[in-house]
Amino acid sequence: MMSPAGWIHGEIVSTLHCLLASHIEKHKLGKTFCAETGFLLSRNPDTVRAPDFAFIPNASLPASVPEEAFWPGAPDLAVEVLSPDDRTGYVSEKIRLWLSAGSQEVWIVDPQLQSVTIHRSTTDISLYAVDQTLHGDEQLLPGFSCAVAEIFSSFTS
Repeated sequence: MMSPAGWIHGEIVSTLHCLLASHIEKHKLGKTFCAETGFLLSRNPDTVRAPDFAFIPNASLPASVPEEAFWPGAPDLAVEVLSPDDRTGYVSEKIRLWLSAGSQEVWIVDPQLQSVTIHRSTTDISLYAVDQTLHGDEQLLPGFSCAVAEIFSSFTS
């Protein structure tokens, strides 16, 4: 059992959802999922994880709607917002798990450092600081960009 997230975590997830989902919906790019949506990453034993935000582009959607309780497989984009008690090893394991299950990108959003780190593999990593602009991958999120500061603006103003 996990403790509920704090208000800063919730506010950042809400902001990210609004920014990403509005772009994805406007351009009809695919399906978005909010926190608490389970993704079945492997079987025997079953491994289910729930990112804070997830996206599956149209090209990766199955021909028919899955009937399982959890979405079968990893989202192409998994976004995780760090909590104050998250430890480096735990976060690294999450990143490894998402990537090995098939996610194209894992975004780690750090409220304390006000940064976003994008992992495309264990070696292809980009860090975006609060004074930079985050641009979406042209294959995954064509045309998406936002100032990193915008992600954190709700609790810093």
